[in-house]
Amino acid sequence: MKLELRDYQKECLDLIDNLQPGSYLIQMATGCGKTATFTNIKRKGRVLVLAHREELVTQPVKYYDCPVGIEMANHKSHGEPVVIASVQSIVHRLENFKPTEFDTIITDEAHHAAASTYRKVYEYFKPRLHLGFTATPNRGDNVRLDDIYQDIIFERDIKWAIKNKYLTDIYCMRVNIGYDISKVARRMGDFAPGELEEVMNQEVLNNAIAETYKKYAKGQTLIFACSVEHAKAIAGKIPGAVAVTAETKNREELIKKFTNREIPVLVNCMIFTEGTDMPLVETVMIARPTSNSSLYTQMVGRGLRLYPGKDKLTLIDLVGTTGRANLCTAPTLIGVDLNAVPANKQDEIQGDLFELPDLIAEKADCPSSWIRNIEIVNIWAKEQSYKTHDVNYFKMPNGNMVVFIPKRKIVIPAQDELGKTIWNGQKVSMQKAFDEVYLYLKENHANEEYIWNVKMMKQWGKVPASEKQVSMIKRFMKDFDTENLNKMQATQILNRLFYK
Repeated sequence: MKLELRDYQKECLDLIDNLQPGSYLIQMATGCGKTATFTNIKRKGRVLVLAHREELVTQPVKYYDCPVGIEMANHKSHGEPVVIASVQSIVHRLENFKPTEFDTIITDEAHHAAASTYRKVYEYFKPRLHLGFTATPNRGDNVRLDDIYQDIIFERDIKWAIKNKYLTDIYCMRVNIGYDISKVARRMGDFAPGELEEVMNQEVLNNAIAETYKKYAKGQTLIFACSVEHAKAIAGKIPGAVAVTAETKNREELIKKFTNREIPVLVNCMIFTEGTDMPLVETVMIARPTSNSSLYTQMVGRGLRLYPGKDKLTLIDLVGTTGRANLCTAPTLIGVDLNAVPANKQDEIQGDLFELPDLIAEKADCPSSWIRNIEIVNIWAKEQSYKTHDVNYFKMPNGNMVVFIPKRKIVIPAQDELGKTIWNGQKVSMQKAFDEVYLYLKENHANEEYIWNVKMMKQWGKVPASEKQVSMIKRFMKDFDTENLNKMQATQILNRLFYK
């Protein structure tokens, strides 16, 4: 199946053709044609493609211009130039291959690459190139890809694809339907599926989901549910809706009817997350809360394709109480963190996707967030396994880390998906940037350590705020209640007021 490749796909293929041996990551937003890209890589030997689901194993076959072998369940390869394997199958068949059998290994949906099954495959084979393709190599899920891939060589994210008219604009909405998943256990960086289903699949919540659909959804709607039973229950509340599950045999036929507007709503459980081609989706509703940004981006990605007459995607995040767990919502798509926005202001974060960063920055720029900042940074650094050396960083909504010292501020730009940042004009690990800032502060600002060292601040900061601090805060914010402020909290507020 010969496709006319887009300019950026050709650019990516040229880059790959000239790579030194090694392990590299390529990011392409859902809908930007990563399958068409990796199947057109110039072959310099045999190729192994790794995937983790049946659809992703069979889908690329049609794009190749040579015989393709399959390693999955009863299928076995027979020396073909390209082998596409389910990782669950090939991990048990490694002895059938020589370690040097493949010149290139391609991992589809490479955000799964940190899993132990994938690692076993990587440890066995010795290819010239290992290329990971993914729409969402996000480190926010604590998935360490930086010990698998040495660099990101090509990036075309959702923001780029929408701005360049390859994907549709998104109008983002938040609807609080009142669920409470704060006590749901966490497994492998996300909510435990069984417990999540138990809390979410309730009559009152399913009625709220149906009501939200009726009130806000526009056109052909795809709803993501927590489980098979949850999908069926939601579909039962919406006239004409059809539940699609792993047991559904006629999926292709249902997608065709949906695209022809014969079925208004498809409710699914983890079926349309990766690799499914759905040409027409005008509204996506997330009724499956997740704190895994890769999964979230995959769900939203189903609605990002352009289609004649489609103006933009309406994205409806169904939200509730999550406790300390992060919930992925629309800002996740562009790497913006909602943590710093007070809970009572989060429901105001809606509008066109590219308007959200300014809105979030505005809502997060308030005293309650400044005071909470130390806790926000601590949790983030612990999740990412970083040592911040007790430096009093402010974590900005865009991911930048900022230290305020008298008459200046030091900014470490937000990390990329392999935990790298640009520091002193060079791409370095985030940890190296933290180390260097600490050394710089120790050498050049030792006299102000009481301001930039969190441990020191905690020692002197427990006593009530001084009169001078209070009067300065009042000068900027007349109506702010300073009665219960301690010295450290007042310092955090003044830091932000002086160095905005």
